Amino acid sequence: MLTTDKSIFYHCQRRANLWSTDSLIEDVDAWLSASRLCLNPSKTQVLWLGLRYLVDRITVRHVPVLFSSVQVVDSARDLGVVIDSHLTMADHVTAVCRAAYFHLRQLHLITRSLSVDAAMTLVQSFISCYLDYCNSLFSGITDSLLGHLQPVQNAAARLVTGTRRRDHITPVLRQLHWLPVRQRVDFKLVLLVY
Repeated sequence: MLTTDKSIFYHCQRRANLWSTDSLIEDVDAWLSASRLCLNPSKTQVLWLGLRYLVDRITVRHVPVLFSSVQVVDSARDLGVVIDSHLTMADHVTAVCRAAYFHLRQLHLITRSLSVDAAMTLVQSFISCYLDYCNSLFSGITDSLLGHLQPVQNAAARLVTGTRRRDHITPVLRQLHWLPVRQRVDFKLVLLVY
């Protein structure tokens, strides 16, 4: 089976040099069929990746896939991570913030009737998982984008401890033993490398 996969890879690579997308898609469809998988054009998305000025030059907005036409998108979700065409992670940060704030609003209604430990467990299970999921991808993003994630963690800490908006958040994060978002990303990278 390994030789078949290798031969298909080299065949696709040779065809890629000729820049024939139709034949590439046919090769991918053949490889998927040999692996007992199916290429579903209705669930397929095409995303051009590259620098902004290069992606803006591409005029192709529809790519033929088998017997249908697939529209080119600006961002796509893959394994829960939203990837945009410029790889800035801006769409993913927006999606993380939107989902976390939604859950914070829902948790705000019930945390008053819970103990601090129970509230902390709920907040960690709902909010921290959003901040920690694939956060190693946040390494190298701009500080302004990373700055959108820190208020989410601050709001979660305020919800657990009942701290007011005007109060300093750093002592609260230390009391909860929560690393700020930037240090969480660094910690994840160091842990992966170790």
